Amino acid sequence: MKRTRKSTAILLAAAMVMSLTACKGNSGTPATTAGGSSSETTAASSNGKAEFEINIGHINDERDSWHQGALKFKEYVEAESGGRIAVNVYPNSQLGTEVDMIQSILTQGGCDITFTGESMQTYQPDLGIIGMPYLIKSDEHMEAVLNGEAGKELEDLMDKCGMKVLGYYTRGPRNVTSNKKITSPADMNNFVIRTPQSAMTVAAFEAVGAKPTPMALAEVFTSLQQGTIEGQENPLAMIQNSSFYEVQDYVIRTEHLRAWVYIAMGKAQFEALPADLQEIVVEGGKEMQAYEHELFLKNESELESKLTEEGMEFIDVDQDVFAEAMTAGVMAVLTDSQKALYEKISAANPEA
Repeated sequence: MKRTRKSTAILLAAAMVMSLTACKGNSGTPATTAGGSSSETTAASSNGKAEFEINIGHINDERDSWHQGALKFKEYVEAESGGRIAVNVYPNSQLGTEVDMIQSILTQGGCDITFTGESMQTYQPDLGIIGMPYLIKSDEHMEAVLNGEAGKELEDLMDKCGMKVLGYYTRGPRNVTSNKKITSPADMNNFVIRTPQSAMTVAAFEAVGAKPTPMALAEVFTSLQQGTIEGQENPLAMIQNSSFYEVQDYVIRTEHLRAWVYIAMGKAQFEALPADLQEIVVEGGKEMQAYEHELFLKNESELESKLTEEGMEFIDVDQDVFAEAMTAGVMAVLTDSQKALYEKISAANPEA
């Protein structure tokens, strides 16, 4: 029997957000008090030393490598700036959903940095290609894309949206979880599955007969527990850190998406910093990326055994069959410019 998840509600989240809104919370504003309480993840900036404040918000919990990378950025930037910059880190969707945080960054509403990828398609549809199923074939392929022509084009699109890319976090392949064994696309018929707010992910699961239901990550555990949805899809790290093993029995090894998220800072906030502090923030992004990637690789090597120990069973499937169905479904809705990006990303595969 699955264990009941302990409540992880963060009582001061609303107060933090209200306080951040009150002080504008962006890096172009002199730092003021960032909230009524402080912890190892939230630095108070009322000590009179910090000239600028950078607020990082993300959807994962404190155990996740994204969060640890953010803390490395905090450590580096505060030290290298001699305390001129105070960095506050808000995990667990304390500053809202991913889409909320993107909007907050672009309107300078309190969040300055978040980790995002295909969700940026709301502002630039071509960025949705990051969520194209079965497009990236391996970690080597992903690195070739990110460091090549296609990657430069995608970063330019982020820039046009008002986001300064400081780096990226690569992610493990996404898998489906469920309480029934799924071995073929036919088993997905009428399966109610949570997806992120990604048009391509929705189209991919519709193509195999499922009923995709976009939903914020913070709502997924309770929705699975209550039976509102039957399954979800995420990398193993997210499955582990969100405790989905408590309400799901199987990991269906579809590996339908290999992708990344950008370490994205508002251009307006970045450009409000003096040149010397801009350099420190850029270097801090590199430190964050390198540190998180080291943790990511270590975690990936251990996650399957951890989830098995928690009671989950891994089900192997014919990924080629899933790829054929999902790819056909999404190709049908791609625009011409998205198709051009698809071809560039495909061509970057070093093993092709």
